Amino acid sequence: MFIYHIMILKHIVLWKLKDHAEGRSKQENAMWMKEHLEALKGKIPELVSAEVGININRSDAAFDAVLISSFRNEEDLEKYKNNPLHVKISDYCKKIRTDRVVCDYWE
Repeated sequence: MFIYHIMILKHIVLWKLKDHAEGRSKQENAMWMKEHLEALKGKIPELVSAEVGININRSDAAFDAVLISSFRNEEDLEKYKNNPLHVKISDYCKKIRTDRVVCDYWE
């Protein structure tokens, strides 16, 4: 019996958010991000999965929110990044964050 493992590309993004931005609190903006980023599943065909977590760790070193998304390949990730639905959300995220880190890896 052969077991095949299909590689999947994971795209992880972490954000530190401003205390207040665009008329919302940090918590409200984190919830906005969760709602809007997770809603892209099914709207952007290249996006295999998307989950946004809101941090409960109150350490100054902690980031406030994380996106864990997956794609079949690097080309699909690039299409996702450039999709107008994603770009609109990304533009908003740029206004509410103080810092962002990203890591892409094969699983």
